[in-house]
Order: sequence, then C-alpha cells, then structure tokens
Amino acid sequence: MDSKPSTLVAIWDQALPLLQKEFDDDQAFATFLGESYIDHIDGGEVFVVVNSSVAETVLQQAKYQSMVNEVLQRITESNFVAHFITADKLSAYHTEKEPEKPQYFADSVLNPNYTFKNFVTGPSNREAFQAALIASQQPGKLYNPILIYGDSGLGKTHLLHAIGNAAKEKYPKMRVLYVHAQEFLDEYIKYVKGDKEGASIVDWFKNSVDMLLVDDVQFLSNKKATEETFFSIYNNFYQNGKQIVLTSDQHPSKLNGLDDRLKSRFVQGLPLSIHAPEMETCVNILKTRIQANNLNIEDFDPAALEFLARRFGKNVRELEGAFDRLLFYTINIHPVKHVDLETAMRSVSGLVDVKEDEEKLSEQKIINTVADYYNLAPYQIQGNVRTSQIAMARHISMYLIRDLMDVPFQKIGRYFGGKDHATVMNGVNKVEKSLKTDTALAQAVNELKERLKK
Repeated sequence: MDSKPSTLVAIWDQALPLLQKEFDDDQAFATFLGESYIDHIDGGEVFVVVNSSVAETVLQQAKYQSMVNEVLQRITESNFVAHFITADKLSAYHTEKEPEKPQYFADSVLNPNYTFKNFVTGPSNREAFQAALIASQQPGKLYNPILIYGDSGLGKTHLLHAIGNAAKEKYPKMRVLYVHAQEFLDEYIKYVKGDKEGASIVDWFKNSVDMLLVDDVQFLSNKKATEETFFSIYNNFYQNGKQIVLTSDQHPSKLNGLDDRLKSRFVQGLPLSIHAPEMETCVNILKTRIQANNLNIEDFDPAALEFLARRFGKNVRELEGAFDRLLFYTINIHPVKHVDLETAMRSVSGLVDVKEDEEKLSEQKIINTVADYYNLAPYQIQGNVRTSQIAMARHISMYLIRDLMDVPFQKIGRYFGGKDHATVMNGVNKVEKSLKTDTALAQAVNELKERLKK
C-alpha cells in the first residue's frame, strides 16, 4: 500500500463523506471525526488522529470501529484496521521509534528562510513561481518534472527550497530531499567505491524519498555512469507519480554533454525560464528586504531604491548585497533617519568602482565571481564550511588566484580564514589534477576566466 502523505490525504478525503452518512447525525460526526486525519500506516494498522481523548475512546467501540474499518477496506481493497489516537500520544509513539539516520545525503536540509512568502514575483519569474507552488501543493499530479532554468542569482535555488518547505508544511510526513547535483555526484562515487552499506542508491531513493529537488543539474553532464544511475532514479520517481523539480543554467536542449534520454525527459515535462527581474520587481524585492528588517519603507526615498534596482538589478543576490551594504553604511558609518539618493550612492560607491574598473583583477573579485557562479555567498567560500559544493568552489577560487595573479600560497590563505601554506597548495593541486580528466570542471574554469575578463 502506497503510504505517501498525498495518498493518505486522498484515502481519508474519500472516507469522511462515507462515514458521515453512517453516523446518526452530523453533530456526532463533527464531534468525533472533526479535524481527523490519517497520520501514517504501520503494517495493517491505519493510525487516525482525532481531536480529543473522548473521541478516541468512543471511536474504539465496536460499533464505530467496524464502521470505519469497513469504509477503509472498501476504499483501499485491503484489510486495514483503524487505530484512533490523539496528537499528544502520537508524538510519544514517534519518539519511541527512533528515526534511522539516512543512508545517503545525511547532511542535506531545506533552508527554512527560503519560502514562497518572501519570494518576490514579477513577469520575469511568475510562471516558474506558479508552477513551483502547484508542485508543492499537488506533488506529481500536474507538471512532472519541472525544470527551472536561467542565469545564477535569479532565485532558482530559493524556489526549490520553497517547494520543499511548503510541501512539508502541507504533508508533514512527506520525505523531501533537496540536493545539489555535485552532492549527488559525490554520493554516487562513495556508493561505487563501496563506502556505503545497505541498499543500493537507486533502491534507497525508491524507498526513502517522496519528492526530489535537484539544483544545477548541468553538473551531471559528461558523467556517463552517474547519468545512468540518475536516469534509473528519475524513471522510478516519474512512474510512481513522485514529484521531481530541477534547475539548470540553460534550457535542457542546450545542456551539452548530458545524455539525450535525460534531455528528452526534462523537455517532456515543464521547462520554465527565469530572467533578470524588471525595475518594478527589483524595487519590490528591496521593499521586502526593508520590511524583513523591521524598517519603515517611508524612510527610503523612491529614487534611492530605483538607483539600487537599476545599478544592481541584473542579479538578485547582488541587489540584496547592495542593500545590505546600504544598511551597514546608514547604521554604522553615516547614521541617518531618511535614506536619500545621495546616501544610497555613497554607500555602494566601492561596489560600483569595482564593477566599473574592468581592468582591475583582485583576489576578492575572483572570490565574488566564483561565488556568483556557484550560487554561493563570498563569505561561504572564505569560511570553514566543508560541504562538497562549497569546498569545490573554495579550491577553484584558490586555483584561479594562483593561476591568474601568481599570488604566494601563504598570502592566498589569508583570504580564506588564515589557512596555511600546505592547505592552499593542496587545494590548488587538486584542481590542477582534476582539470586533466574532468571536462565539466574544465568548462567551469574556462567560463569563470571569461567572466573575469569582462
């Protein structure tokens, strides 16, 4: 019996009208089964959560027990037995059953700060937003897979996390996995090497994940064995009506090096693009940030917001970074009650100078460019977090600084939290070695070098 959260909801939605007809009156039905729902199925038992201990006691009586069991059996064609329980007892039940640590992707989590509520929509992203919202509320029903593509810094990752967070809110038992394609590659390599015990990675996905969210799927290009495995996982999800949402930097038909079968699967779903936001959308993003910081929009001149939107609006992350710079400036350097155009221009003068000085190459510019390319913040690359995606971006940054600027290893280390000479050298050597065999990495490094020339 499929016990996905969406299936449990569907079963109970069918059962309630039938049960209402069996009850003596509507008031009794509302009293005992009002706000009830199926929490989970364990073996042959269907655990139904009810709103009070009185309802729990009454429904356990033979009269009602047989009534509910008969309806469940009629709907599911299975000999299920209903077990009624209150939410507080259910919490104790789940506590007794210590959840097993995931065999794969144990460190993957949804970012609770990325929600639909704080995603600002406009003509540039409205279709992608609407499809994402539908996927979270009716997973696997209408559009599957969904592939959202566009340049970095435009909100693709935000939407993936928002889908997962909204789905978990509506279906608390749904098993949602967000994973960057690079993390998928890393886990696959560990699986092939035999570092993972237990179920195969394909079977693990089949039995342990209800919704799959994959960021930057273009990183699977030119990885034939990994693509074969991903294709099997994809087919299992698609055939079982489980929602898949992907992001990439371009339309799937243009993903060179990606298996043609995967391209065709991605295209047959719903590919949707995200573009650079319009002026109005950029201004609304800034207003959302103002409200999120508990500030008064009236304290900001419209001209100041329009200046930031016009100057930094091609990339949402850059826009938000410029606004954070403005807040820092007006709080710590030049405190003001009202932010006018002149104040906004002064606050980001350093950022503007760096952007306009196309000939100047610096360690920070390389770090910022790599961060933007991999949908990260510069402080993540310069910090000590060791997740695979961040570590890879950090090593590439070190390599580019060394290759393009010939900076000593010890000095490079100062830009990455004071790392020592040996650590930086190992990171640079790792990239140099990988470039000889990893075509995807070589392509990424070449694209980064082109960006740094601009």
